Amino acid sequence: MSPRENGAPPQDRDVIVVGAGPAGLTAALLLAEKGWHPIVLEADPRYVGGISRTVEYKGYHFDIGGHRFFSKAREVEDFWSRVLPDDMLLRPRKSRIYYRGTFYSYPLKPVEALMKLGLVESTACMLSFAHARLRPIHDPQNVEDWVRNQFGRRLYEIFFKHYTEKVWGMSCRDIKADWAAQRIKSLSLGTAVVEAIKSTLPAAKPTGRDQVHTTLIDEFRYPRKGPGQLWEECARKVQALGGEVRMGARVVSMRRDGARWIVTYDQDGTRHEVSAPNVISSAAIKDVIASLDPAPQPALREAAGSLKYRDFLTVALMIKERDAFDDNWIYIQERDVQVGRIQNFKSWSPEMVPDASTACYGLEYFCFEGDGLWTSKDEDLIALAKKELEHLGLGKASDVFDGCVVRQPKAYPVYDEAYARHVETVRDVVEREHPGLHLVGRNGMHRYNNQDHSMMTAMLTVENIVSGTKRFDPWRVNQDAKYIEAGTHGEEQLIESGGRSVPRATAS
Repeated sequence: MSPRENGAPPQDRDVIVVGAGPAGLTAALLLAEKGWHPIVLEADPRYVGGISRTVEYKGYHFDIGGHRFFSKAREVEDFWSRVLPDDMLLRPRKSRIYYRGTFYSYPLKPVEALMKLGLVESTACMLSFAHARLRPIHDPQNVEDWVRNQFGRRLYEIFFKHYTEKVWGMSCRDIKADWAAQRIKSLSLGTAVVEAIKSTLPAAKPTGRDQVHTTLIDEFRYPRKGPGQLWEECARKVQALGGEVRMGARVVSMRRDGARWIVTYDQDGTRHEVSAPNVISSAAIKDVIASLDPAPQPALREAAGSLKYRDFLTVALMIKERDAFDDNWIYIQERDVQVGRIQNFKSWSPEMVPDASTACYGLEYFCFEGDGLWTSKDEDLIALAKKELEHLGLGKASDVFDGCVVRQPKAYPVYDEAYARHVETVRDVVEREHPGLHLVGRNGMHRYNNQDHSMMTAMLTVENIVSGTKRFDPWRVNQDAKYIEAGTHGEEQLIESGGRSVPRATAS
């Protein structure tokens, strides 16, 4: 029985925010700062931050994946500084690829990589790169062809193919090139060579953030206690300004009643209703559409239900410090282990560990919710992680004195052949038939983006709601977290969308 049936009227709020991740909390705080009274509904009973949360276990803090605080969007950088002005560290960025028992810098340093590969292999790589440049695949449609064009087939097979397929659980030929265009963008072997040369010439180093490819940055900001510290402070500020953040509040249904949305959510086994003219949602599209009441048209249900996600789990190992490696993270390219990436959380911030004589490593395993890895017992996963860590020579199993497992569903929106069509269908129907429902963030827009990109989509949505217009189109935010459109001469510039008049793109 619903609260309405019990005679309890829904609580009225200015805006309902579904999800307390970077997009949701950014929207809520910006609204609260403008004098609005949002309510945030977060399904997790303990943590805010979504995939950018920081988990605490016996005094150890660790991320669900690593989250660098670096953005080309000044609005995003200013937001971080305002929320956490005194607790942001400036940290060196170090990440490497582990391939056949050897470390390679990431991003790849061409001279180093070719020397370590040996004369025969490096020659094959350069010939392969030259062939790719002379005979590129026109209009590449999948990751394999896109990366081959940028680096040559040989380097693709060595440093990209196996890891990418481990992450996604599918062939690179089945992953749309959109993903590579977003995550790797304009970086190519030529770009890497140029940047490597520039790095040796202090006077030639770029001075502006816009001039640095985000994959090539060598330092970033980071909260002392991990990204969750920032989002916890953000949630506190929302509430201090008159907003609400409800934890363990799982949305059950959303229905339109005149000019207002009525959202029903379950908290501790009791159902509640809240009402507002606008709903900002960063929840997974398929979950949002499934919650609509009455059930939407079949085309919308089918499109949303067809969207796929890749899940993963982190096995955090507490270990005696042996200075095995000081990377923020290492990409594991070995075929004989299941682990895909290893984080060293102490290298992100020394304050992530309570005892300086210890370290905390996060071994990341990519899987699908419900498969063998996902359903394994925690003790079996910890045993597997210890075994693989020692096999790789990155730590001794006997030095591990504790561990825990965190599972993350819907971590990565999958860019399969049909995803763009399904997202476009959802967007069309939502904007035409469900006014006041705003989709933002990674899962809310089914875009594999970073937290600054998610934040910018929320920022633009807030501007639209406050102004009562469709001045900005959040779908035009690109992977640099900038709101752009090509100008008449091809330059990129900040513009206003004028609502629906801006040509759409499924990936920028």
